[in-house]
Amino acid sequence: MNQNSRDKNYINRDLEGKIRKFLDTREIIAIFGARQVGKTTLMRHVFDALPEPKVFLDFEDPELVNFFDEDIKAFARLYVEGQKYVFIDEFQYSQSGGKNLKFIYDQYQAKILITGSSSLDLAVRTASSLVGRIFLFELYPLSFSEFLSYKMPRIRSLIQERIPANEPFPTNLHNQFIKLVQEFTVWGGYPRVVTARDSEEKTQVLKNIFITYLLKDIKGFFRLATESHFQKLLKALALQIGGLIRYERLSQVSGLSLPALKKHLSILEETYILSLSHPFFTNKRLEIVKNPKIYFQDTGLRNYLCQDFRDWEFRTDAGMLAENFVASELLKKDVRLNFWRTKSGGEVDFVIQNGGEVIPLEVKSGRVRVVGKSLRSFLKKYHPPLAYILHTGTLFTLKTEDIPVTFMPFYGFFTIRENWERS
Repeated sequence: MNQNSRDKNYINRDLEGKIRKFLDTREIIAIFGARQVGKTTLMRHVFDALPEPKVFLDFEDPELVNFFDEDIKAFARLYVEGQKYVFIDEFQYSQSGGKNLKFIYDQYQAKILITGSSSLDLAVRTASSLVGRIFLFELYPLSFSEFLSYKMPRIRSLIQERIPANEPFPTNLHNQFIKLVQEFTVWGGYPRVVTARDSEEKTQVLKNIFITYLLKDIKGFFRLATESHFQKLLKALALQIGGLIRYERLSQVSGLSLPALKKHLSILEETYILSLSHPFFTNKRLEIVKNPKIYFQDTGLRNYLCQDFRDWEFRTDAGMLAENFVASELLKKDVRLNFWRTKSGGEVDFVIQNGGEVIPLEVKSGRVRVVGKSLRSFLKKYHPPLAYILHTGTLFTLKTEDIPVTFMPFYGFFTIRENWERS
């Protein structure tokens, strides 16, 4: 594929700006994330704009990666010497990655950028050999903001202007934006899915992503001999997003022992399929929940496992999808996932820890105009500077317990981080 073709199909990624800031520093740049989230596309886009001399290497080529592993000095003489930029894609296939990368870093002045599909591989094997020499970046499936930049870029900028100014949209525009949120939660943010022409093609792409994940990460990298149990576990988890993990129940459903189950859950986290939300508490006697809640990093992959791509109005799990949408958007903003639940059953879906303060977020799949009992309890107990309720209704704010509670339409959620950082 030539550069013009790549540019035509490129979806702007927010991470690109961060990477470009560090292209003139000595540190190695490492981009890692799930398969098919666009690491290679992003890498190529950055590479194409850089001046010569430069080289782009793909470690899916077994001869190339074997050469790197077996004779790093000769490899460096052939591919690194004289280059200003060295980009290595699919770096997880190297068996001597960290050690040999350190050799190149110490012996040559080239700027190095690598990608890999597993945080386990890069963050553990590579970074341990490169302490102080590497910047690690995670690339997720498209955020809703990035999705908008592709679907309707003017809408993205309009939302960025109107929501922080507390200016709600007319009903027809509001309903159009909510439809985009619903489309995004049904099909997810894998770039190839977003650019697919119709639902049949989207479904096929998600199927291929799942099969490739099983073959390359699970069978290839982790070499698990329990593929059928693994698939049973994934399907069981897909049916309980936003719910507490019940280890004994999952063990029964999947056929995995408790130690094997926990190992598989860890692998699912390491390979960017799942994320866990842990309980927020200051009083352990009251807020005693220890089990985490489970979310998929991409709702499209989750819906593929459930074989359910219906619109929200036909679903019984719309509330679960809405909550998972917020969880995945928080992850893409590098926000740790926490929830609040008391012994008496009070619950707030998300608690953002912002310095010494906390900011609660509640998620509703419909339109609401009142603050619920659980959120009221949280406000009374912790006195946060502000709170949010995410819903399909319009934008407005009211005070509860003398605290401003903003009722935020889902499509405006990506604009609010600067609000809580100013709080």
